[in-house]
Formats: sequence, structure tokens, C-alpha cells
Amino acid sequence: MTHAIRLKSPGAADQLESVTIELPPPGPDEIRVRQTAIGVNFIDIYQRMGLYPLPPVAIPGVEAVGVVTKLGANVTSPRIGDRIAYAGAPVGAYTSERNLPAWRAVILPESVTDEVAASVFVKGITAHMLLTRVYPVGSGTTVLIHSAAGGLGQLMTRWARHLGATVIGTVGSDGKAATARNAGAHHVIIGRDADFASAVAELTEARGVDVAYDGVGGATLAKTLQCVRTFGVIASIGQSAGAIPPIDVEDLGPRRSVMLARPSVMAYMNGTQDYRVAAEAVLSAVRDGILRATGKPYRLSDAAQAHADLEAGRSSGSLYLVP
Repeated sequence: MTHAIRLKSPGAADQLESVTIELPPPGPDEIRVRQTAIGVNFIDIYQRMGLYPLPPVAIPGVEAVGVVTKLGANVTSPRIGDRIAYAGAPVGAYTSERNLPAWRAVILPESVTDEVAASVFVKGITAHMLLTRVYPVGSGTTVLIHSAAGGLGQLMTRWARHLGATVIGTVGSDGKAATARNAGAHHVIIGRDADFASAVAELTEARGVDVAYDGVGGATLAKTLQCVRTFGVIASIGQSAGAIPPIDVEDLGPRRSVMLARPSVMAYMNGTQDYRVAAEAVLSAVRDGILRATGKPYRLSDAAQAHADLEAGRSSGSLYLVP
């Protein structure tokens, strides 16, 4: 029998319950994975809340690390005993074991531990999407990263700085400011109620940033529009502070002439080529020391507590579950 975390009904973290399930044998083109570390992401919280509805089995989670234990028909790679990471659909990572399409498995190098892989894989792929596809970041680019001390925020900061960008981060406290600076932020704006638009204007001599990344949502996105230069880009990648109010197209242009993107990492990972390229780029960045992550472990049975801590902003960096 397999230990799993199931959603009773959409709602708060207390709607997650521990159950046991029986897995069928792997189907054709599938593998069985004994999982060792399961990444926790805001996507999982949106699944739990019902913003992204789950399949009928109601098990959240989009990434994990583990060891291949069984092969379905037609599978030639990976092999039994391989240590792999995976991300993307089908969801259902909050389990001690699961069946998975074989093409999702990415073999891990020995230098990347299970804990690091679970802390960086999906967030790293998200960063790759944002820094290369949504807006190509490079030398001379100025970026604004909200929640720069979070799991994704730190990876974005490290990678953007490596690419030559000037990084402006926002954080909610002095302690998180130190975390953001340690990740490489050149400038840090502190305080949940800070006038970050005025601060960005001062830091950029009123020009604005080239690209801004907002995973906060709520009223933050409208304020972020004021931070971006003419013909710059705002990437709306989440709503941890609540639903995003409607945006009038006149807020984007023609006077401001800014571009609003609403990219989905799940859509990005649905393409086999994009997924493979991004996964290899993330693992290479980890091996080269560009990306580093400190993850906080929780037992799989404590998934509800991990969700509560992530939602409340009680953590910096990444969280992962250990079956």
C-alpha cells in the first residue's frame, strides 16, 4: 500500500488528509517511482484551493525525486535503480510511490542530492521560462522580483544576476532582506506596505525596470505596472496575496505601452523539448553553483503544515516533503 495525501474538498490546509492507496502496475510507457523528496510549490496550494481543479483522485503535487522500481511495457529508459527527478502533469506527487510517464523522468547526476533537486526543480524550470522565454534577460537588463527571499525568488535572483542583470527585490522583513541580498539582489525594498513603485523610480532614475515578476497578486500587480519602462514586460505568475482585480487594457497602453504576460510553467513543461532543455539547464546551473537552495523538510504526513507555513510567509527558501 502507498501513503498519499488527498484533498477532501477544495479549501484550507486542513482539507488535506493522509490516506493509503493501492497502485496498479505501471502501464505501457510508464515507470514506478519510490519517492524520496517531494517539492512543495504554490501551484499545490492553488490546486488545494480549487483554483486549479485536481483530477478525481484529488492528490496534489507536481514534482518529486525518487528511485525507479518498476518498468511498464515499452520502457527502455530510465532503468530500474535510476535516481530521477520529474515535474509536470499528471499531478499527484504527494505519495510515497507512484506511476509516472517514463518521458517525464530526468536522471539526476550524483552531485545533485535528492533534497536539492526537490528544492530547485520546478522553481528552476519556472525561472528558466521567465528569464529566457518570457523576457530574455542578459547584461544591461534591470529586473524587479517580488518575494525575492522565497524559494522561486532566490533562484530568480541568483540566475538573473549570473546573466548580468541588475536585480531589485522586494521582501516583507529585514530578515528576508538579508536572504535576498545573500542571493545576489543589488537593491532590496523592505516592507509589505512599502511604496515600491516610488523606490523603483528612484533606483532607475524614473526609467523603470525592463521586466517585473509578480507572484503576489492582489493589489500588487496594479502597482507593479507603474514600475516597468515603456515597452517593458510584467509577468504575472501567481496570486499568493489573493485574487487579481480586473485590469483595464488602457492600464497597459497606449500611453504606458507595456506588455502583460500570464505564463504557466505547467504549459511550459507540457512540451517535451522545452521540458528537457529547461531541466538540463537547471541541473547544469546547480552543478555550476549558479543555483543553490536550502530546503526545509516536512514529513509527508505533515503536508498541511507545510502548506500553512508557505501561505503565511513563515518560511524562506523552498519546502519539501519526505515520505
